[in-house]
Amino acid sequence: MDKDKSPSYIKALLLPNNRRPAGRKVWSIDLELVWLPFFSATNIMGDTAIPHDALGAPLRLAYNADGSVKFSKTGRPITKVAKELSDNIRMVRDNFTAGLVSYANGVINRKADEYRDLVELAKRAGEPILAKDKTSLEQALARQMEEAVAEATTAPAEREAVPA
Repeated sequence: MDKDKSPSYIKALLLPNNRRPAGRKVWSIDLELVWLPFFSATNIMGDTAIPHDALGAPLRLAYNADGSVKFSKTGRPITKVAKELSDNIRMVRDNFTAGLVSYANGVINRKADEYRDLVELAKRAGEPILAKDKTSLEQALARQMEEAVAEATTAPAEREAVPA
């Protein structure tokens, strides 16, 4: 592999993908369409040893410390992902993050001048956006303050005018 070209797995991460999975997400990735097939395959290949019950029943009821079923504030039962799956997903996430950092560091080390120039260009390109956002936020906060002051000064008079 040419040391100045990105590996194919990095290029593949940057290609658009129109599929939109709609199931339970774990680390923003669909559990049924991605994680379960992936970990089933890694089990078959001998790379993982996730228990069959975790693959077969990946979502479990959450329980309180007293053993009762845990409910959300809206009254819905809370589910969680089986510990063996969530532990392996966390490990994949940590390894993925480490791979991204390692790749970036490799590019920074090999092409320090180009990287520094790109960071400077990006910083300059972002300055007008940040300035506009700052101005817009200051204006919005000033309007909110004016409205709050206006409401506070008119509210007592309106309360006195309303018969009790």
